[in-house]
Amino acid sequence: MRLPVTLLAGLAALTVGGCAYTPRPATMVKQPVYPSLTPSQAMLNDLPPPDRPVAVAVYGFNDETGQFKPSNQGQTLSRAISQGASAMLMRSLQEAGNAHADPNAPRWFTVVEREQLKDLLNERQIIREMRSQYLGEKGVNPTALPALLFAGVLLEGGVVGYDTNTVTGGVGATLLGIGGSAKYQQDTVTVYLRAVSVKTGEVLTSVTASKTVTSYAVDANVFRYIASDKLLETENGFTTNEPGMVALQQAIDKAVYGLIMEGADQKLWSFADPAAAAAAIERYHAERDGRLTAQQVETAARRDRRSPARIIPRSPPSAPSEPPSAQNRRPPTPLAAAGQSPSGQLLPSHPSNLSRPPDQTMTAGISPGR
Repeated sequence: MRLPVTLLAGLAALTVGGCAYTPRPATMVKQPVYPSLTPSQAMLNDLPPPDRPVAVAVYGFNDETGQFKPSNQGQTLSRAISQGASAMLMRSLQEAGNAHADPNAPRWFTVVEREQLKDLLNERQIIREMRSQYLGEKGVNPTALPALLFAGVLLEGGVVGYDTNTVTGGVGATLLGIGGSAKYQQDTVTVYLRAVSVKTGEVLTSVTASKTVTSYAVDANVFRYIASDKLLETENGFTTNEPGMVALQQAIDKAVYGLIMEGADQKLWSFADPAAAAAAIERYHAERDGRLTAQQVETAARRDRRSPARIIPRSPPSAPSEPPSAQNRRPPTPLAAAGQSPSGQLLPSHPSNLSRPPDQTMTAGISPGR
Protein backbone atom coordinates (compact mmCIF):
# COMPACT_ATOMS: atom_id res chain seq x y z
CA MET A 1 0.00 0.00 0.00
CA ARG A 2 3.02 2.30 0.28
CA LEU A 3 3.31 2.74 -3.51
CA PRO A 4 -0.28 3.95 -4.05
CA VAL A 5 0.07 6.41 -1.17
CA THR A 6 3.30 7.75 -2.65
CA LEU A 7 1.71 8.08 -6.07
CA LEU A 8 -1.32 9.86 -4.69
CA ALA A 9 0.93 12.27 -2.80
CA GLY A 10 2.96 12.94 -5.93
CA LEU A 11 -0.21 13.42 -7.97
CA ALA A 12 -1.55 15.87 -5.42
CA ALA A 13 1.70 17.84 -5.53
CA LEU A 14 1.63 17.84 -9.34
CA THR A 15 -1.97 19.02 -9.41
CA VAL A 16 -1.34 21.79 -6.87
CA GLY A 17 1.79 22.88 -8.72
CA GLY A 18 -0.04 22.86 -12.03
CA CYS A 19 -2.86 24.96 -10.62
CA ALA A 20 -0.31 27.48 -9.37
CA TYR A 21 0.83 28.16 -12.96
CA THR A 22 -2.46 27.53 -14.74
CA PRO A 23 -4.65 30.58 -15.47
CA ARG A 24 -8.07 30.47 -13.92
CA PRO A 25 -10.84 29.47 -16.31
CA ALA A 26 -12.42 32.41 -18.07
CA THR A 27 -15.48 33.68 -16.28
CA MET A 28 -18.54 35.20 -17.89
CA VAL A 29 -18.09 38.98 -18.02
CA LYS A 30 -21.44 40.59 -17.40
CA GLN A 31 -20.45 44.02 -18.69
CA PRO A 32 -18.59 44.88 -21.92
CA VAL A 33 -15.07 46.20 -21.57
CA TYR A 34 -12.84 48.50 -23.60
CA PRO A 35 -9.71 46.91 -25.08
CA SER A 36 -6.47 47.59 -23.28
CA LEU A 37 -3.99 50.08 -24.70
CA THR A 38 -1.35 48.18 -26.67
CA PRO A 39 2.31 49.35 -26.82
CA SER A 40 2.04 50.20 -30.52
CA GLN A 41 -1.12 52.23 -29.92
CA ALA A 42 0.53 54.07 -27.03
CA MET A 43 3.49 55.03 -29.24
CA LEU A 44 1.10 56.24 -31.94
CA ASN A 45 -0.90 58.29 -29.46
CA ASP A 46 2.23 59.88 -28.00
CA LEU A 47 3.43 61.32 -31.30
CA PRO A 48 3.99 65.10 -31.11
CA PRO A 49 1.35 67.10 -33.00
CA PRO A 50 1.79 68.10 -36.65
CA ASP A 51 2.11 71.59 -38.04
CA ARG A 52 -1.22 71.11 -39.86
CA PRO A 53 -3.57 68.10 -40.07
CA VAL A 54 -3.34 65.94 -43.19
CA ALA A 55 -6.65 65.32 -44.98
CA VAL A 56 -6.73 61.67 -46.07
CA ALA A 57 -9.27 59.30 -47.59
CA VAL A 58 -9.45 55.51 -47.27
CA TYR A 59 -11.56 53.71 -49.87
CA GLY A 60 -10.62 50.28 -48.64
CA PHE A 61 -7.99 48.35 -46.73
CA ASN A 62 -8.86 44.77 -47.50
CA ASP A 63 -7.64 41.26 -46.86
CA GLU A 64 -5.47 40.37 -49.86
CA THR A 65 -4.28 37.02 -48.51
CA GLY A 66 -7.29 34.96 -49.59
CA GLN A 67 -6.64 32.54 -46.75
CA PHE A 68 -9.31 30.69 -44.82
CA LYS A 69 -9.18 29.71 -41.18
CA PRO A 70 -7.55 26.28 -40.79
CA SER A 71 -9.84 23.53 -39.57
CA ASN A 72 -9.40 19.88 -38.68
CA GLN A 73 -12.95 19.08 -39.79
CA GLY A 74 -12.80 19.98 -43.46
CA GLN A 75 -13.22 23.20 -45.40
CA THR A 76 -14.46 26.31 -43.58
CA LEU A 77 -15.69 29.62 -44.99
CA SER A 78 -14.28 31.67 -42.10
CA ARG A 79 -11.37 33.88 -43.04
CA ALA A 80 -8.02 33.52 -41.30
CA ILE A 81 -7.96 37.18 -40.27
CA SER A 82 -10.50 39.87 -39.51
CA GLN A 83 -12.26 41.52 -42.47
CA GLY A 84 -12.53 44.84 -40.62
CA ALA A 85 -9.05 46.13 -41.44
CA SER A 86 -10.47 49.35 -42.96
CA ALA A 87 -12.20 50.26 -39.70
CA MET A 88 -8.99 49.51 -37.79
CA LEU A 89 -6.99 51.76 -40.10
CA MET A 90 -9.42 54.65 -39.66
CA ARG A 91 -9.23 54.25 -35.90
CA SER A 92 -5.43 54.33 -36.01
CA LEU A 93 -5.48 57.47 -38.15
CA GLN A 94 -7.79 59.23 -35.71
CA GLU A 95 -5.72 58.15 -32.69
CA ALA A 96 -2.38 59.39 -34.07
CA GLY A 97 -1.05 62.14 -31.82
CA ASN A 98 -4.14 62.00 -29.62
CA ALA A 99 -2.35 61.91 -26.25
CA HIS A 100 -0.27 65.09 -26.39
CA ALA A 101 -0.61 67.60 -23.60
CA ASP A 102 -1.89 70.56 -25.67
CA PRO A 103 -5.66 70.07 -26.17
CA ASN A 104 -5.73 72.72 -28.92
CA ALA A 105 -2.99 71.08 -30.96
CA PRO A 106 -4.21 69.50 -34.22
CA ARG A 107 -4.38 65.77 -34.76
CA TRP A 108 -2.30 64.21 -37.47
CA PHE A 109 -5.08 63.24 -39.84
CA THR A 110 -8.45 64.54 -40.94
CA VAL A 111 -10.15 61.36 -42.15
CA VAL A 112 -12.97 61.75 -44.68
CA GLU A 113 -15.55 59.01 -45.25
CA ARG A 114 -15.13 57.16 -48.51
CA GLU A 115 -15.66 53.48 -47.76
CA GLN A 116 -19.43 53.92 -47.41
CA LEU A 117 -19.68 56.98 -49.63
CA LYS A 118 -22.91 55.78 -51.22
CA ASP A 119 -24.72 55.89 -47.86
CA LEU A 120 -23.39 59.38 -47.18
CA LEU A 121 -24.52 60.70 -50.56
CA ASN A 122 -27.96 59.08 -50.15
CA GLU A 123 -28.43 60.80 -46.80
CA ARG A 124 -27.44 64.16 -48.25
CA GLN A 125 -29.88 63.59 -51.11
CA ILE A 126 -32.66 62.97 -48.57
CA ILE A 127 -31.82 66.25 -46.83
CA ARG A 128 -32.01 68.16 -50.13
CA GLU A 129 -35.34 66.59 -51.06
CA MET A 130 -36.91 67.23 -47.65
CA ARG A 131 -35.82 70.86 -47.60
CA SER A 132 -37.11 71.28 -51.15
CA GLN A 133 -40.52 69.78 -50.36
CA TYR A 134 -41.14 71.37 -46.94
CA LEU A 135 -39.14 74.61 -47.13
CA GLY A 136 -39.48 75.35 -50.82
CA GLU A 137 -35.76 75.59 -51.45
CA LYS A 138 -34.92 75.42 -55.14
CA GLY A 139 -31.18 75.00 -54.80
CA VAL A 140 -28.67 73.69 -52.29
CA ASN A 141 -28.43 75.75 -49.12
CA PRO A 142 -24.68 75.91 -48.32
CA THR A 143 -25.42 76.80 -44.71
CA ALA A 144 -27.61 73.75 -44.07
CA LEU A 145 -25.65 71.39 -46.33
CA PRO A 146 -22.06 72.59 -46.94
CA ALA A 147 -19.79 71.02 -49.50
CA LEU A 148 -18.01 67.82 -48.59
CA LEU A 149 -14.38 68.00 -47.55
CA PHE A 150 -12.11 66.35 -50.09
CA ALA A 151 -8.71 64.85 -49.40
CA GLY A 152 -5.41 65.40 -51.12
CA VAL A 153 -3.89 62.08 -50.04
CA LEU A 154 -5.29 58.60 -50.57
CA LEU A 155 -4.20 55.79 -48.27
CA GLU A 156 -4.12 52.47 -50.08
CA GLY A 157 -2.87 48.98 -49.29
CA GLY A 158 -4.16 46.05 -47.29
CA VAL A 159 -3.30 42.90 -45.42
CA VAL A 160 -0.80 41.27 -47.77
CA GLY A 161 0.33 38.23 -45.80
CA TYR A 162 -0.73 35.75 -43.15
CA ASP A 163 1.92 33.06 -42.76
CA THR A 164 1.08 30.16 -40.46
CA ASN A 165 3.50 28.05 -38.46
CA THR A 166 6.42 30.38 -39.02
CA VAL A 167 7.83 29.10 -35.72
CA THR A 168 6.79 25.90 -33.96
CA GLY A 169 8.28 23.90 -31.13
CA GLY A 170 7.71 22.13 -27.88
CA VAL A 171 9.14 19.99 -25.09
CA GLY A 172 7.81 17.05 -23.12
CA ALA A 173 8.82 14.19 -20.87
CA THR A 174 7.18 11.10 -19.35
CA LEU A 175 8.43 8.81 -16.57
CA LEU A 176 6.53 5.83 -15.26
CA GLY A 177 3.26 7.13 -16.68
CA ILE A 178 3.67 10.65 -15.26
CA GLY A 179 4.57 13.40 -17.72
CA GLY A 180 3.97 16.80 -19.17
CA SER A 181 4.55 18.80 -22.32
CA ALA A 182 4.55 22.32 -23.71
CA LYS A 183 3.97 23.40 -27.30
CA TYR A 184 4.03 26.76 -29.03
CA GLN A 185 3.30 28.15 -32.49
CA GLN A 186 3.73 31.51 -34.17
CA ASP A 187 1.93 32.97 -37.16
CA THR A 188 2.77 36.28 -38.84
CA VAL A 189 0.41 38.91 -40.24
CA THR A 190 1.81 41.57 -42.60
CA VAL A 191 0.20 44.84 -43.73
CA TYR A 192 1.22 47.26 -46.47
CA LEU A 193 0.29 50.95 -46.48
CA ARG A 194 1.05 53.66 -49.04
CA ALA A 195 0.19 57.34 -49.45
CA VAL A 196 -0.84 58.50 -52.94
CA SER A 197 -1.10 62.09 -54.16
CA VAL A 198 -4.60 62.85 -55.45
CA LYS A 199 -3.38 65.60 -57.76
CA THR A 200 -0.54 63.78 -59.48
CA GLY A 201 -1.15 60.10 -58.71
CA GLU A 202 2.39 59.77 -57.37
CA VAL A 203 3.05 57.24 -54.61
CA LEU A 204 4.52 59.55 -51.99
CA THR A 205 5.72 56.92 -49.52
CA SER A 206 4.96 53.38 -48.41
CA VAL A 207 5.62 51.16 -45.39
CA THR A 208 5.27 47.51 -44.42
CA ALA A 209 4.72 46.24 -40.88
CA SER A 210 4.41 42.74 -39.41
CA LYS A 211 3.14 41.29 -36.15
CA THR A 212 3.45 37.75 -34.80
CA VAL A 213 0.42 35.85 -33.47
CA THR A 214 1.53 33.47 -30.73
CA SER A 215 -0.22 30.40 -29.35
CA TYR A 216 1.04 27.98 -26.72
CA ALA A 217 -0.26 25.03 -24.73
CA VAL A 218 0.92 23.39 -21.51
CA ASP A 219 -0.42 20.10 -20.15
CA ALA A 220 0.42 17.48 -17.51
CA ASN A 221 -0.96 13.96 -17.26
CA VAL A 222 -0.80 10.80 -15.16
CA PHE A 223 -1.63 7.34 -16.48
CA ARG A 224 -0.67 4.48 -14.16
CA TYR A 225 -1.99 1.40 -12.46
CA ILE A 226 -2.00 1.85 -8.70
CA ALA A 227 -3.16 -1.72 -8.20
CA SER A 228 -3.71 -4.78 -10.34
CA ASP A 229 -7.31 -3.74 -10.96
CA LYS A 230 -7.13 0.04 -10.39
CA LEU A 231 -6.05 2.59 -12.98
CA LEU A 232 -5.28 6.23 -12.19
CA GLU A 233 -5.62 8.72 -15.06
CA THR A 234 -5.71 12.51 -14.83
CA GLU A 235 -4.92 15.48 -17.06
CA ASN A 236 -4.27 19.15 -16.43
CA GLY A 237 -3.41 21.94 -18.85
CA PHE A 238 -4.29 25.18 -20.57
CA THR A 239 -4.00 26.85 -23.97
CA THR A 240 -3.46 30.54 -24.74
CA ASN A 241 -4.08 32.07 -28.18
CA GLU A 242 -3.21 35.67 -28.96
CA PRO A 243 -6.28 37.31 -30.55
CA GLY A 244 -5.73 37.73 -34.27
CA MET A 245 -7.72 40.97 -34.35
CA VAL A 246 -5.47 42.55 -31.72
CA ALA A 247 -2.37 41.48 -33.63
CA LEU A 248 -3.78 42.97 -36.85
CA GLN A 249 -4.61 46.24 -35.07
CA GLN A 250 -1.06 46.48 -33.73
CA ALA A 251 0.40 45.88 -37.20
CA ILE A 252 -1.79 48.66 -38.62
CA ASP A 253 -0.78 51.01 -35.77
CA LYS A 254 2.85 50.28 -36.55
CA ALA A 255 2.30 50.96 -40.26
CA VAL A 256 0.62 54.33 -39.58
CA TYR A 257 3.44 55.26 -37.20
CA GLY A 258 6.01 54.41 -39.86
CA LEU A 259 4.07 56.31 -42.54
CA ILE A 260 4.14 59.48 -40.42
CA MET A 261 7.88 59.14 -39.82
CA GLU A 262 8.69 58.43 -43.47
CA GLY A 263 6.58 61.39 -44.58
CA ALA A 264 8.37 63.66 -42.11
CA ASP A 265 11.74 62.47 -43.45
CA GLN A 266 10.66 63.28 -47.01
CA LYS A 267 9.24 66.70 -46.01
CA LEU A 268 5.74 65.69 -47.04
CA TRP A 269 4.48 66.95 -43.69
CA SER A 270 6.14 68.19 -40.56
CA PHE A 271 5.91 68.26 -36.79
CA ALA A 272 4.80 71.45 -35.08
CA ASP A 273 7.92 71.26 -32.92
CA PRO A 274 10.73 69.23 -34.56
CA ALA A 275 12.75 69.26 -31.33
CA ALA A 276 9.93 67.45 -29.47
CA ALA A 277 9.90 64.74 -32.14
CA ALA A 278 13.69 64.30 -32.41
CA ALA A 279 13.83 61.37 -29.96
CA ALA A 280 10.94 59.50 -31.62
CA ILE A 281 12.45 60.01 -35.09
CA GLU A 282 15.83 58.76 -33.93
CA ARG A 283 14.28 55.64 -32.39
CA TYR A 284 12.35 54.98 -35.59
CA HIS A 285 15.51 55.22 -37.70
CA ALA A 286 17.35 52.90 -35.32
CA GLU A 287 14.57 50.29 -35.51
CA ARG A 288 14.17 50.61 -39.29
CA ASP A 289 17.92 50.18 -39.83
CA GLY A 290 18.16 47.22 -37.45
CA ARG A 291 20.17 48.94 -34.71
CA LEU A 292 17.37 48.52 -32.15
CA THR A 293 14.69 45.89 -31.73
CA ALA A 294 10.99 46.70 -31.48
CA GLN A 295 11.10 45.74 -27.79
CA GLN A 296 13.96 48.15 -27.09
CA VAL A 297 12.14 50.96 -28.87
CA GLU A 298 8.95 50.25 -26.93
CA THR A 299 10.88 50.24 -23.64
CA ALA A 300 12.45 53.61 -24.43
CA ALA A 301 9.08 55.06 -25.41
CA ARG A 302 7.51 53.79 -22.19
CA ARG A 303 10.32 55.36 -20.18
CA ASP A 304 9.70 58.71 -21.88
CA ARG A 305 5.98 58.31 -21.26
CA ARG A 306 6.59 57.97 -17.53
CA SER A 307 8.81 61.04 -17.45
CA PRO A 308 7.25 63.89 -15.45
CA ALA A 309 7.92 66.37 -18.25
CA ARG A 310 5.08 65.55 -20.63
CA ILE A 311 4.22 69.05 -21.85
CA ILE A 312 5.05 69.43 -25.52
CA PRO A 313 6.30 72.96 -26.20
CA ARG A 314 4.70 74.98 -28.94
CA SER A 315 6.49 77.54 -31.09
CA PRO A 316 5.33 81.05 -30.17
CA PRO A 317 3.22 82.69 -32.90
CA SER A 318 4.72 85.61 -34.78
CA ALA A 319 1.38 87.45 -34.72
CA PRO A 320 -1.04 87.92 -31.80
CA SER A 321 -2.49 84.58 -30.75
CA GLU A 322 -5.76 83.59 -32.41
CA PRO A 323 -8.83 82.56 -30.47
CA PRO A 324 -9.59 78.82 -30.39
CA SER A 325 -12.39 79.24 -32.92
CA ALA A 326 -9.98 80.74 -35.44
CA GLN A 327 -7.46 77.99 -34.82
CA ASN A 328 -10.11 75.36 -35.44
CA ARG A 329 -10.91 76.96 -38.79
CA ARG A 330 -7.40 76.49 -40.10
CA PRO A 331 -7.38 74.29 -43.20
CA PRO A 332 -5.37 71.09 -43.34
CA THR A 333 -1.76 71.26 -44.47
CA PRO A 334 -1.49 72.28 -48.14
CA LEU A 335 0.12 68.96 -49.00
CA ALA A 336 -2.86 67.13 -47.50
CA ALA A 337 -5.27 69.31 -49.43
CA ALA A 338 -3.52 69.19 -52.76
CA GLY A 339 -1.45 66.04 -52.58
CA GLN A 340 1.61 67.97 -53.74
CA SER A 341 5.15 68.51 -52.51
CA PRO A 342 5.93 71.79 -50.72
CA SER A 343 7.58 73.15 -53.86
CA GLY A 344 4.58 72.46 -56.12
CA GLN A 345 1.39 74.34 -56.83
CA LEU A 346 -0.95 73.93 -53.86
CA LEU A 347 -4.73 73.95 -53.72
CA PRO A 348 -7.11 74.49 -50.77
CA SER A 349 -8.64 71.46 -49.06
CA HIS A 350 -12.26 72.48 -49.59
CA PRO A 351 -14.14 73.60 -52.72
CA SER A 352 -15.59 76.65 -50.98
CA ASN A 353 -12.07 77.78 -50.01
CA LEU A 354 -11.44 78.77 -53.60
CA SER A 355 -13.51 81.92 -53.16
CA ARG A 356 -13.02 82.57 -49.43
CA PRO A 357 -10.31 84.71 -47.80
CA PRO A 358 -7.68 82.75 -45.85
CA ASP A 359 -9.19 83.70 -42.50
CA GLN A 360 -12.61 82.28 -43.44
CA THR A 361 -11.65 78.86 -44.68
CA MET A 362 -13.66 75.79 -43.74
CA THR A 363 -12.38 72.72 -41.99
CA ALA A 364 -13.93 69.25 -42.29
CA GLY A 365 -17.02 70.60 -44.04
CA ILE A 366 -18.07 72.76 -41.06
CA SER A 367 -18.88 76.37 -41.74
CA PRO A 368 -16.89 79.08 -39.87
CA GLY A 369 -18.02 79.93 -36.42
CA ARG A 370 -19.80 76.61 -35.81
